[in-house]
Amino acid sequence: MEAYKLWVRKNRDLVRSLENLANPVYALLGIVSSVNQHIIDAPAEGHSLASKEQTIPWGLVVSVLKDVEAVVEVAAQHFVGDDRKWSFLAVTEAVKAGVRLAAFRESGYKMLLQGGEVVNEEEEVTVLEENFGANGVPVIYPMNGHSQNGHKVASNGLDGKNGFVSKSLEGRAVAALNKFGQNAKMMSDPMWTRRLQPTPEPAVMVVEKPKPTLASIWSAKGASGRLFLLGEVVHIFRPLVYVLLIRKFGIKSWTPWLVSLAVELTSLGIHSHATDLSHRGGKVLQLSSAERDELKRRKMMWALYVMRDPFFANYTKRHLQKAEEVLNPVPLIGFLTSKLMELLEGVQTRYTYTSGS
Repeated sequence: MEAYKLWVRKNRDLVRSLENLANPVYALLGIVSSVNQHIIDAPAEGHSLASKEQTIPWGLVVSVLKDVEAVVEVAAQHFVGDDRKWSFLAVTEAVKAGVRLAAFRESGYKMLLQGGEVVNEEEEVTVLEENFGANGVPVIYPMNGHSQNGHKVASNGLDGKNGFVSKSLEGRAVAALNKFGQNAKMMSDPMWTRRLQPTPEPAVMVVEKPKPTLASIWSAKGASGRLFLLGEVVHIFRPLVYVLLIRKFGIKSWTPWLVSLAVELTSLGIHSHATDLSHRGGKVLQLSSAERDELKRRKMMWALYVMRDPFFANYTKRHLQKAEEVLNPVPLIGFLTSKLMELLEGVQTRYTYTSGS
């Protein structure tokens, strides 16, 4: 162990170079992992009922850009220094903002989950092709066994439609009664009226809602929909604003830290106000469970602000050093605390580890 310590002290530059090399290697491995995971998660051809073809996998693009940004930061810090690396990071954040805006538009202006890495999908419903109302609107049968679009379920088959089996106990009872009535009617009919031809099964297709446009959201969802769009756009551009302010004022200035926190609070405040306004005005703007979890995740990301300068240098680091001094005499705890301090200080110097973007 002493020989290793002596070798590290004599070759400090080499050790630091190896540490800097580990970051881009880890980022490149992350890119390969993201591509492989996308291939695994992608549905195989012919196994999907709906042909949801997406020209560009935006979630994969965002994941790759995040890993590329880590490589860009290490390379820029090595070749141009800490002060000039922010110009390169600003370019990467601008590209990420553009990609997220494209993903936001492609998703039908739905909330971006985990910065656009996860697709915000809605549950699909099935519709029987022969069921259309007088106004041409199809009767939709979701998986709870009840009709939608203002139509009543007919009682011609299982739970009202042939080929559809309800999961509810009442629906199955009605289906059994309908089946018994059909069998009794067939037994009472003359033999010559029966047909041995098989009854064709109604075609089942997946109802895919059309993607809303800015005009439709503007008119249908009113002020709540407009506020939702504004809150999401503000959230998308927050990292770019933060990096541009660091580039102008420096990492030790409070201006980027405070403005970034203010933008974060503004975005979540707009989302909350849009939801409340929707409930009061009777407009339909309901968040899914995934979107509510996303808002909770964004609030948890506020913890990263204690790891960003100048808050870290002035407050967090000071309290961590006091804790290290208190725990240092304890044999095992002191060693672990000192290693944790080294790890936190190393992580804190990397923008990509604490940016939350």
